[in-house]
Amino acid sequence: MSLAIKVPTVGESITEVTLSSWIKKDGDHVEMDEVIAELESDKATFELTAEKAGTLHTVAKEGDTLAIGALVANIEEGAGAATPAAQPEVVANAAAPAPVVAAPVAITPAPASGGGSLEIKVPTVGESITEVTLSRWIKKDGDAVEMDEAIAELESDKATFELTAEKAGTLKTIAQEGDVLPIGAVVCTIEGAGAGKAASIPVTPAVVSATDESPRGGGNVSGGVTYASGTPSPAAAKILAEKGVDPKGVNGTGVDGRITKGDALGAQAASPKPVAESPKAVASAPVAAGERSEKREKMTSLRKTVAKRLVAVKNETAMLTTFNEVDMQPIMELRGKYKDKFKEKHGVGLGFMSFFTKAVTEALKDWPAVNARIEGEEIVYSNYADVSIAVSAPKGLVVPVIRNADSLSLAEIEKAIVVLAGKARENKLTIPEMTGGTFTITNGGVFGSMMSTPILNSPQSAILGMHNIIERPVAVNGQVVIRPMMYLALSYDHRIIDGRESVSFLVRVKQLLEDPARLLLGV
Repeated sequence: MSLAIKVPTVGESITEVTLSSWIKKDGDHVEMDEVIAELESDKATFELTAEKAGTLHTVAKEGDTLAIGALVANIEEGAGAATPAAQPEVVANAAAPAPVVAAPVAITPAPASGGGSLEIKVPTVGESITEVTLSRWIKKDGDAVEMDEAIAELESDKATFELTAEKAGTLKTIAQEGDVLPIGAVVCTIEGAGAGKAASIPVTPAVVSATDESPRGGGNVSGGVTYASGTPSPAAAKILAEKGVDPKGVNGTGVDGRITKGDALGAQAASPKPVAESPKAVASAPVAAGERSEKREKMTSLRKTVAKRLVAVKNETAMLTTFNEVDMQPIMELRGKYKDKFKEKHGVGLGFMSFFTKAVTEALKDWPAVNARIEGEEIVYSNYADVSIAVSAPKGLVVPVIRNADSLSLAEIEKAIVVLAGKARENKLTIPEMTGGTFTITNGGVFGSMMSTPILNSPQSAILGMHNIIERPVAVNGQVVIRPMMYLALSYDHRIIDGRESVSFLVRVKQLLEDPARLLLGV
């Protein structure tokens, strides 16, 4: 009996995916729930699993763009012997003489146990992606690795994914953290299991024979090439060239003295020789002594993607920002009175964000255009409020969504925020958790911001910016009093939201926050 494996639904705005790689091959025997392929959307990479045990028969090919629901493979039931998967090409260390080279090379004797060396290359991760960044090594050079064990993290402009070992053995790294690698580039090699660490034999530029095994010093073996002490990595060489620094004067801290990217960033160009001052030299202005250096870092793929989206929003929308201020004393008094009982009953703290989220959802009911979006020549109004909460994650800003926030209590909103913020900090948010919001709230006040103009989270039409709470003198009933005040900023798309609607919406939010009882009574 044959079971069809199809592209699953991965998000309401995603209509197609790319088959980036087959993890299992045609004819392989697979178990139920075993990962068989990787699919990639324009937002993230995710895994396709077998829905039952059997023999895999692939239909789609790596690099194919598939619509949601399209057939990817079939699984034939039965416990018959699985067709052996094609073995990866093993590059054995030949005994033939090595060619003449222009730089030192290393001849690695074949392991005594008969193991070979397998090159691990950058896989195809999407038809529009031509290069990736090696963000970090999970396993280190010389470590023993198991088959399918994660050894490194690669990052494209759309997502971060793991590079796994294609066989067990000893890892020999080639690329360095931070290197930008084209698809198909060699990242590392894995020496045959049981072989132990192969001895590297650097030789001088000349015709050499693989039988020459006399020890001549150490070196970092990477794909047959020895990086002797003082040799920069590709990324380090580029940085040194930009600085005009001679590699000979740089102290390498890498394996066997290799110059790493970090060494290059900290290197300084040699000071020019002082010129003897002539008797008639004009006095120059004094210059303070001290280090003058610069640091260059390549933009991460996430940062580049965010940059493109923000520029697109500025260019494609008629964005405008309106401001107001809110007296936070009523909410602060309410929190101070009930926060302990609230946490004891619900297991979460009572923060400001739940009050703002609830106030926003109530105001959206009065001004639905603020909760709408433009699609082509139509305005789409949502009768629900999916509120996106901007969270600063280790790799950049992410915006997870609280679904149906308009129907949640303050405690339920606080619990949702705790879960989503925790996933964001651990880089574990899923595609559904980050798509489909109708309105966004961002809180720059946690970083000390007093005033800002937040940028829209497309395709949404409005975003509310919170800021820090500052005690200021204000007039209340003809008297000057000190109150904890916060500026609010509402950025909106003027193509769909008029000034009257934006100002009225923000005033409604202000009223609800300054009189929290309204949130409970719905007035």
